[in-house]
Amino acid sequence: MPYGERFIIEVQRTAQDNLKKRMLYYSSKLIADQAPKGNRRAWNYGISEVYIIVLMDGFAMPDAGDEKYFLHDICLCYRDHGKIFYDELGFIYVELVNFVKAEAELVNDLDRWLYVLKNMSSLNGLSTYLRKPIFEKLFQLAEYSKLKPEEREMYNVSLRNKWDAESIRSSQEEQLKRAREKAMAEGKAEGEVIGKAEGKAEIIKNLLSSNKCSISEIAELANVTVEFVNEVQAEIAKYGHG
Repeated sequence: MPYGERFIIEVQRTAQDNLKKRMLYYSSKLIADQAPKGNRRAWNYGISEVYIIVLMDGFAMPDAGDEKYFLHDICLCYRDHGKIFYDELGFIYVELVNFVKAEAELVNDLDRWLYVLKNMSSLNGLSTYLRKPIFEKLFQLAEYSKLKPEEREMYNVSLRNKWDAESIRSSQEEQLKRAREKAMAEGKAEGEVIGKAEGKAEIIKNLLSSNKCSISEIAELANVTVEFVNEVQAEIAKYGHG
């Protein structure tokens, strides 16, 4: 017989490329661990419901694209018509970064939970929108001023680490952006130089073929060095005008 619902609740503060795979691994292990050591025939795969809940703080759902949903409720279903195949395994991802409701816009307990989780560190008290026993209890447990000194220091260290990580990530993104812009600018400038040189070489070839100007006169007319004119002349002698 099933043992009851199983949950894994995780708060993830930094983006991970393998987040989905890791959650799939956790859920698979939670299912596999339900098998008894013996008498599996009597057990008959009586697997209980398993749910993975991931609160993503400060980053978006991997591969979410331009979608701005803050709640993703995921289950196994048929590809062709979308009917649920198995409803006792679920993945719930919550993108706190996309939850932007103000207090006056909270319409249900889910909204209230997400609002409190996202804004707990900046709340000085609970407004009438959040006046429920469960939220009052949560606020009392998490109220910063009531933390013990060692708990307060742990909280501060965690917060500083988060800020440092965000600062480093932001700096790296800015440096990468500047490097790309510099590379593009240098590539454009190099292309312009090459284009000008090729254009002048063509002018010099035409002047040389006319046999009306000396090497020094051609260099002066094209605003290049005598050496450059000699290089173009050598190229003509080797490959022809074309």
